[in-house]
Amino acid sequence: MLDFDSWREILGALRQNKLRTILTAFSVAWGIFILVILLGSSNGLYNGTLHEFRDDAINSIWVYNGQTSIASGGLQPGRWIRFTNEDYELLKNNVSEIEHITARYYIRGNYLVKYKNNAESFDVRGCHADHKYLEKTLIVSGRFVNDKDVMDRTKVAIISTVIKDELFGRENPIGKFININNVHFKVVGIYEDEGGENELNKIYVPITTAQRTYGGGERINQIMLTLKEGTSLEESQLVANKVKALIAQKHTFDINDERAARVDNRIERFEKINTVLSGLNIFTWIVGIGTLIAGIVGVSNIMFVVVKERTREIGIRKAIGAKPISIITMILKEAILVTIIAGYTGLVVGVGIVELAADHIPTSSYFRNPEVDINGAIMAVIILVMSGAFAGYLPARKAANIPAIEALRAE
Repeated sequence: MLDFDSWREILGALRQNKLRTILTAFSVAWGIFILVILLGSSNGLYNGTLHEFRDDAINSIWVYNGQTSIASGGLQPGRWIRFTNEDYELLKNNVSEIEHITARYYIRGNYLVKYKNNAESFDVRGCHADHKYLEKTLIVSGRFVNDKDVMDRTKVAIISTVIKDELFGRENPIGKFININNVHFKVVGIYEDEGGENELNKIYVPITTAQRTYGGGERINQIMLTLKEGTSLEESQLVANKVKALIAQKHTFDINDERAARVDNRIERFEKINTVLSGLNIFTWIVGIGTLIAGIVGVSNIMFVVVKERTREIGIRKAIGAKPISIITMILKEAILVTIIAGYTGLVVGVGIVELAADHIPTSSYFRNPEVDINGAIMAVIILVMSGAFAGYLPARKAANIPAIEALRAE
């Protein structure tokens, strides 16, 4: 059963020293408040980072062509490296770790796209069937480019929901023909993309169709590939080096020439950022707990003062038979009560501020949706209880060890 008398006694003691109680509670509330704000901010940075990677597969490697800056194989620097379909086939056939691979051919400039009396300018991309895995393209109706389209150079197009609304309105575009720069393409699919408005202004067509129709020949602008699930950072780095070596050998440039061809390992980039954010999260906990400890030290010091002020009372309790454990329990209850009430107040206010910030602070590329997850809240509560017990234990032990006669003589 609950000992209501002891709790009433504790509350009475706290009311007698209101200012001291308020200042002590504030130090604890401030500590947990700072911890919650820091955790929310840390999660905001992490969410912003994940948002940056939302549009593309994280387990991917992107290969960009460039211009040589180092002489190699008797050739002078300054040569432009131009990728062709052969480079795509080279990687596809020689890198066994690849799960999905696509090349891109950019049709430069925004082409006028027409349907009946509607006309708008959109970007057109030529790609392979696996492109949807690299860009996380979600087909909501119809289908995406397939291997047969690429092989047969079929004039088919996949449009976004935005383009569908602008050109077709409520009409179903599947099976209809759109005019892209005076060439008719059959719409076979509609897609959504988490990349935002910019990614939704793209029309996808088979890469071979784009090359032939718009004068690209065998040229491609970029190669993108994903690695098999479970590929580690070290394994991805080996694959990236292998890709660079194959391209360097084919185009005769120094493998250490960073400007000739850039191999962007998204796994490596994500791991680097994730490492920084993990370190920031650890630092956040260190700072937050440090601030909380400062408040707890204040509680402990105040409890030593309380013990000193109540020394005669403790002596009387012991003289009439109170056991040391009851003295310890009395002091611990007071310390834990102050800590929990103050800490819970700081926790609630902190969570409220984080939620308010999430609703009103403009989102950016690196900070969005600050939040305090349930695990962080539970951890904060555990820290509160443990801290309250720790803050009261030393003063409680001191009180329990005071001889009854000595306590009775105290002024």
